[in-house]
Amino acid sequence: MNEYIDSLARVHVAVIGDLMLDCYLHGEVNRISPEAPVPVMRALSERPVPGGAANVAANLAALDVHVHLVGLCGQDEAREQLLGCLTEAGQVDCSGIVSVSGRHTTKKLRIIGERQQIVRIDHEDSSPWTAELERACIDAALTAIDAADVAVLSDYGKGVCSDALLTAVIHHAKRTGKRILVDPKRRDLSIYSGASILTPNRKELTDATGLPCETDDDAAIAVAQAQATCDADVLLTRSEKGMSYFPRGGVPIHMPTVAQDVFDVSGAGDTVIAVLAAAIGANVPLLEGMRLANHAAGIVVSKVGTATVTRGELAESLVEDAPAADEDGGRIELAKATALRRRWAHERLVVGFTNGCFDLLHPGHVALLQQAARTCDRLIVALNSDASVRRLKGPLRPVQDESARAAIIGAMKGVSTVLVFDEDTPRRLIEALQPDVLIKGGDYTRDHVVGAEIVEARGGRVVLVDLVTGHSTSNLVRAASSRAPATVAPPLVASARPADLRETSPARGG
Repeated sequence: MNEYIDSLARVHVAVIGDLMLDCYLHGEVNRISPEAPVPVMRALSERPVPGGAANVAANLAALDVHVHLVGLCGQDEAREQLLGCLTEAGQVDCSGIVSVSGRHTTKKLRIIGERQQIVRIDHEDSSPWTAELERACIDAALTAIDAADVAVLSDYGKGVCSDALLTAVIHHAKRTGKRILVDPKRRDLSIYSGASILTPNRKELTDATGLPCETDDDAAIAVAQAQATCDADVLLTRSEKGMSYFPRGGVPIHMPTVAQDVFDVSGAGDTVIAVLAAAIGANVPLLEGMRLANHAAGIVVSKVGTATVTRGELAESLVEDAPAADEDGGRIELAKATALRRRWAHERLVVGFTNGCFDLLHPGHVALLQQAARTCDRLIVALNSDASVRRLKGPLRPVQDESARAAIIGAMKGVSTVLVFDEDTPRRLIEALQPDVLIKGGDYTRDHVVGAEIVEARGGRVVLVDLVTGHSTSNLVRAASSRAPATVAPPLVASARPADLRETSPARGG
C-alpha cells in the first residue's frame, strides 16, 4: 500500500461545522399517479449516511484517521441515526457534538427511483442560536483543536460556523500552530482570514468574486481577488477539469481529474478536504496530498450518493496511474494487477487469464500462449510458485525457479503481465481479477476448469484452446536425467484424467 496512505492512520483531525444526516430512499417507478401527474414510487430500501461536516468525519475515519467532531444536533431520531452511522464509520470522537432539545437535526431525504433522484426533502432548523449554545460549540471546537494535528471548518451555512466561532477557531488554530482548512459557503471570504487553505468549488468562487473561473486564466484571476480578502492558499475543485492549487505568491499547480464514470458528485468536496487535511497532518508533500485527494474524489463520484473511500480503494486507484511499462509482461503483485485490470475495464478492453507451471518452456506452451493472446486485448498469465510446483510435481521440480519462469513468460509476445501464486489453484486470483476470458488447454473440459463459474457468472467465457501434442516438461526432465532423447508423449484424453490432477497437465502447464 502507498506509504503516504499508511501515514494517515497516525493523524488526528478536528472537524468543526454543520452536521447533517443524508438519507437515500430507493424504490422503483412503474406508473404515474392517478391523483396528479407525478410518478408513483414503491419504496424498497432506505439508507442513512453522515452528511456535511459529519461526512468529512466519515471520510477521515474510512482512512483510519482519528477524528474529533464538533457540531450541533437536536435530540431526535435523526441524531440517533447520525451517531449510529458515525460509530460504524470508525474512530470518530463525538463528545464535541452539542445536543439541544426542541431543535431538529438537519436531515436531507433524497427520493431515488430507477437510479434517478426524483426529489429532495430538507428538514432543518433555522431558529437563531442562543449565546449559551454558541459558547458551548466554541469551547468544544477549541478543545478539539488542542487534541488534533490539523483542523477542518466545514461551513454549510446552517449556523454552526457563526462569525464568533470562525474568529475564535481560526485565531486559536494560529496561536497553537495548527493549520486549518475551510470549505467555505460565505460570499464574503474575509471572514475566513487567517485560515491556511480554502477549498471552494467553481460556483462558490464565482459567487464570492463575481468572476468566471472556467479556464486556468479565469481561475487565476478569481483566486487572486479572493486571496486579497482572505489571505489564504486556495485549492479550487473544478469538476471535470480536476483541481488547481494556488499558493499565495506562488506558482499554481493544476491536476487533471482521474474520475472515469461520474454518477453522483454529492459530498465530493467533503472527501477532498478530508483527504487533504489528513495528508497535511501527516506531513505528506503537498503535491502528493493533492494526488491523494484527487484520486479519492474520483472514486466517490462513481458511487451512488454521499460516500467514502477506503484505504484499499485509494491504493488501487493510485496504482492505476502506473505507466504503460507495467503492461509489457513484467511480473507484478496482485494489488497492481487488480488496478491494471480496473484501468483496462475503463478502457473497454477484453482481459484474458490463463495459468500453469510453465517449467522449461516448450512449443506446447508457446502455442497455448499465442492462442490465448488472440482471445483478448490484454492477457494475464499466472504462474505457480516454486512451492506450489513442488507440491504438484514433486520435490525435484521446478527445474527453473519462479523468477526465471516469470521472466521468460513475460517476454512472450501477447503477454501483458505475469503473476505468481502460491496456492495449488488460481481461484483467488480469478476472484480478484474477474477476467472476461478464462483460457485453458483443450485437454480440459469446462467442468474441470477452476474458476469457470466465476467468469461465466459475470458474462465472461471459458475458451479451450488446441494443444500441440508430443511436448512435455516431464519428458524433457526425464530425457535430460537419462541422457536419452525425449520420447513422444501420447495425446492426453481429458476424460481419463483424475480430478485432482486438473491443474497439472504436462501439455499445458508442465
